[in-house]
Amino acid sequence: MGKEKTVLIVAASGRALAASARRGGYVPLVADRFGDQDTLAAAAGHVWVDLNRPIDGEKLISSLGDLLAGRDCAGIVCGTGFEDDAGLLARIGRRWQLIGNAAEIVARLKDPLGFAEVCAAANVPHPETSLAPPPEKANWLIKRAGGAGGWHIRPADGAAKLAKDTYFQRKVDGVPISALILGDGQGRIMFCGFTLQWPAPTLRHPFRYGGAVRPVEVDEATKRSMIAAVERICGVIALKGLNSADFMVDGKAFHLLEINPRPSATFDLFETEEKSLFALHVDACRGTLPAKPPAFEDAMAGAIVYAQRDLVAPEMEWPEWTADRPVAGSQIRSEQPLCSVFARALDAHRARRLVEERISAVHELLDVSV
Repeated sequence: MGKEKTVLIVAASGRALAASARRGGYVPLVADRFGDQDTLAAAAGHVWVDLNRPIDGEKLISSLGDLLAGRDCAGIVCGTGFEDDAGLLARIGRRWQLIGNAAEIVARLKDPLGFAEVCAAANVPHPETSLAPPPEKANWLIKRAGGAGGWHIRPADGAAKLAKDTYFQRKVDGVPISALILGDGQGRIMFCGFTLQWPAPTLRHPFRYGGAVRPVEVDEATKRSMIAAVERICGVIALKGLNSADFMVDGKAFHLLEINPRPSATFDLFETEEKSLFALHVDACRGTLPAKPPAFEDAMAGAIVYAQRDLVAPEMEWPEWTADRPVAGSQIRSEQPLCSVFARALDAHRARRLVEERISAVHELLDVSV
């Protein structure tokens, strides 16, 4: 396979990107921390990588080089796992062509105070943000700069110890809604759709990501204002490829919480039969946006199933509505991701209810199989 079709993918989980890359005619080589069954099936090659903090950059780059085994490739897509390490992203970009935002763009978007200043200059509602502890912490959250998946967020009034990369953000009312965006790197963007998200809380991680559903009922005037807000941001920081913008929406009011400069956790919900989302990402990074955004006739929900106890993944027949299926014998710690489940329905309410039923069904299957 020629250079123009072979791509490197490195992310906490590379399954969704790899499967879409295959559908788009690319040959994916995947480096991730899970090595699930369906990831291995989609990838032409795979290597396990440790993306825990701090990431060993030398070891990671060496592993990627071994994965390529001397083959040329069109470039590398970096998914979740690099938002807080723009320096490592820059090193990767010097070795291979980044198919996505450059390290300096990621650094600007993930600098808490810098992003707050960009929002203020663009007249975009954004929660009050501070590096110093507020005098009264009751209505504040503490977050880790560049954190992902909600694991790093907790109430500020319960934080006894602060790390050097944490910051404070005032709580705002509303429901969490995310927008998937394609950018051409020149300031033009296309909105692919909106999702409603919900947490899967634990005592230690009350804002841990649970799942998402599309479509979302948002007041049309509010939606236009949200889109215009991101367009103003992109007039200053030109996004490239797939990105997501996270909002808290309260009736007709909203706050832009952050922009994630990489393919999002809702990737699967926007994959269509007509066009590979991975291919759209590559095209956008080359400066070409599609003539129109993806169209959907149904509703779809997706969620992460978390292990309820330490377990060893059994040899079992996984339902067809699951993904990220662990290889038999994999050790999975309590509260860690076990697999993903998806559901389609006529409307968002039914899709979410069905996906929640399927979470319970997976736990029941494991109780029988383990």
